[in-house]
Amino acid sequence: MTDARRTPRVLSGIATTGTLHIGNYVGALSMWADEQDRYDNYFMIADLHALTIPENVQPDALRSRIREALALYVACGLDPSRSAIFRQSEVSAHATLAWILGCLTPVGWLERMTQYKSKSSTVTASAGLFTYPALQAADILLYQADFVPVGDDQRQHIEITRDIAQRFNHLFGEVFTLPESLIRKSGARIMGLDDPSIKMSKSLAGTRDGHAIGLLDPPDKIRRTVMRAVTDSGSKINPEQLSPGLNNLLVLFETLTGLSREVVLTKFAGQGYGVLKRELADVAIEKVGTVQARYRELREDDATLDAISAEGANKAKSVANATLQAAMCATGLR
Repeated sequence: MTDARRTPRVLSGIATTGTLHIGNYVGALSMWADEQDRYDNYFMIADLHALTIPENVQPDALRSRIREALALYVACGLDPSRSAIFRQSEVSAHATLAWILGCLTPVGWLERMTQYKSKSSTVTASAGLFTYPALQAADILLYQADFVPVGDDQRQHIEITRDIAQRFNHLFGEVFTLPESLIRKSGARIMGLDDPSIKMSKSLAGTRDGHAIGLLDPPDKIRRTVMRAVTDSGSKINPEQLSPGLNNLLVLFETLTGLSREVVLTKFAGQGYGVLKRELADVAIEKVGTVQARYRELREDDATLDAISAEGANKAKSVANATLQAAMCATGLR
């Protein structure tokens, strides 16, 4: 349970699947970095979650993506001196607690999960894809997290985590903190630039040209992606009539510049769509360029990356193992 005297704790992570993109930066990574001084921070590279669709797993590519994610976390502003940055698979308590929680999670709860229903319609569903909410709950509950900073699409996962924690606490005694989601007011859900009806996706970012701005995309590709972004049949921006595609571009500009919605709408009202796209491309190229410069430095220093990962894992283990022991004692396993 939460110690009221300690600094509020956060836990979050991104699965090592697909390509990290500007939506991940806006909705998660930049928020994690900006809020570091307010919380006791644990940020994981969710590599175990990458195995839920085994047909998509290529071992060498997964190893590369794990190191890429670690470098991008730091390049996006996460500070190893203020945040524990670690690989999920390096903390064995995640898998152990996931089994315990999976044993008390009703099948009906799992069947309602939107992500399972969506993914299982396109691939042969594995048991891991079906039960991954138990692993995600373990990820969060192991750290007695008070808050989980996530994108808007993750609300359902926080809700089921709370349900699982409450069920465990009811059956075996008070062990777990009930987490709350932290979702930014603007930019919590960035939509695809090629299709503003769907959320910007890591898997589509790597396979569909024009869908997203990848955090490692070169400037010419970023500009081309933005200039080709879907808007509508109009030509000038009317703040009273914003199509989903146009609104998506304005949200991106707003979050990348830090300007308020009112200022952004005033700036572009009556302007042609091309003006917004050109200025957004410039801002995105500058922002991503800063991230890429730091990323390249880190990728040339494997020793530093390994030290960051090892230090983060050690800190994570000290908290996670204590929680796991409490859960095992409560269930009679210890």
